[in-house]
Amino acid sequence: MSQINVTRSSMPSFEEYCNEIKELWDSRWLTNMGVKHKCFEEGLLSYLNSDNVKLYANGHLALENILEAYDFPKNSEVITTPFTFASTTHSIVRAGLKPVMCDINKYDYTIDVNLIEGLITEKTVAIMPVHVYGNLCDVDRIKEIAIKHNLKVIYDAAHAFAVTYNGISSANFGDASMFSFHATKVFNSIEGGALFFRDAAFSQKLDQLKNFGISGQESVSLIGGNGKMNEFAAAMGVCNLRHLDEEIAKRAKVYERYCERLGNVKRICLNTIQENVKTNYAYFPVVFDGYKYSRDEIFEKLIAEKIIARKYFFPLTNTFDCYKEYEFYGAEKTPVASYISGRVLTLPMYADLALEDVDKICDIILQ
Repeated sequence: MSQINVTRSSMPSFEEYCNEIKELWDSRWLTNMGVKHKCFEEGLLSYLNSDNVKLYANGHLALENILEAYDFPKNSEVITTPFTFASTTHSIVRAGLKPVMCDINKYDYTIDVNLIEGLITEKTVAIMPVHVYGNLCDVDRIKEIAIKHNLKVIYDAAHAFAVTYNGISSANFGDASMFSFHATKVFNSIEGGALFFRDAAFSQKLDQLKNFGISGQESVSLIGGNGKMNEFAAAMGVCNLRHLDEEIAKRAKVYERYCERLGNVKRICLNTIQENVKTNYAYFPVVFDGYKYSRDEIFEKLIAEKIIARKYFFPLTNTFDCYKEYEFYGAEKTPVASYISGRVLTLPMYADLALEDVDKICDIILQ
């Protein structure tokens, strides 16, 4: 019996990718913003109807660069949530800033907008909300709060590529939005990420930050790092973008089958699609809230049948060992996030997952 992984990367045909990269053997231009890089940027701007984008080797570097670009005073505060991947919190700390943990709501697992204003102090400079599982944060309310208190909004949109709210792409909310193009995501460039941003004036600075601070042939004007996406990754992005709508449609069928099988089971809570949101079916999270088996028992039952689910997000970032000495450490500070984190399991979800395998997974859970 073959293993069913929690995800499986979408890829174009071997022939399509080879055709896309063929000219690289002629030009030998393999990195440093070449033809494929520019083509990928243009495709993204067109697909997401956005104005400004920078490509990165990964999404984490995009977060670090935008925080650095704003040049916030050290030890300034950024309101965020611990119900996220390590990258979100790490990017804030590595930028010399202080994460202030806001709890999530129990409906879509995004930041609880009713708690944000109570966390704002004279040191607060930004909010970094996290779109989760393809669910969008309350972007309207967050915008109101940010304007009222003169704060920047930087979205960790790693889970929200191709998601729209009232027809507007998730790339276009806040001052900036970061997407991850990691191999496990709905849309991938093997490894990579992108930063969409509102203020075009940041373009040159972001270019310098991701390329060692280089501003000319013989000029290095600031202390930058290396965040460039290579041409092979960009070419994969170009190919996968052609098939994205088809891939999302396939994922929708997997989502629907899960809902058919698990939707009316008591003490099993499923993620529902938000109103006015066109989702990307990025993940299929299930919260086992008093079900006859705990989340961990279900996890082990699936493992025994070579089915890999994921406790996602667990543990919370504010319980990481590396943050024990930090002021924001402690799950008690975010009780809803702690509750969900201890009960949520993301089931296998990808475009090519057979419906028979979905049934097998559900049968194990329901037995």
